[in-house]
Amino acid sequence: MVKSVDEAGGYGMLVGPHSTRAQIEEFRGKIIAHPRKFIAQPTLGLSRCPAVCGDTIEGRHIDLRPYILNGETIKIMPGGLTRVALRKGSLVVNSSQGGGSKDTWVLAAEHEDVTPAVPEKIIV
Repeated sequence: MVKSVDEAGGYGMLVGPHSTRAQIEEFRGKIIAHPRKFIAQPTLGLSRCPAVCGDTIEGRHIDLRPYILNGETIKIMPGGLTRVALRKGSLVVNSSQGGGSKDTWVLAAEHEDVTPAVPEKIIV
């Protein structure tokens, strides 16, 4: 995966394994012209989950963004934001690129403490 360093929201990126030869050549020209404007990273194997698509259920790629509170201690909150790629086969989960979100449920045994901590500050 190659990303532009000055864009966000799923714009200005190339997912190599899912790109056409023409898209790869176009990006190659951009990188040669301005190599410092791009970074590369391995394409992540995102998890998949069932999603209702019309009147069927199909798998869609997802990623989980956990909520972490930083105070006297650091606490990872139960749940988080699960982003989902709504286009079949897409790895792009950004809402600006047609992605969406799903409820995230955390199941815990009754004896486990899942009470949220009160943070001194929140790191985003």
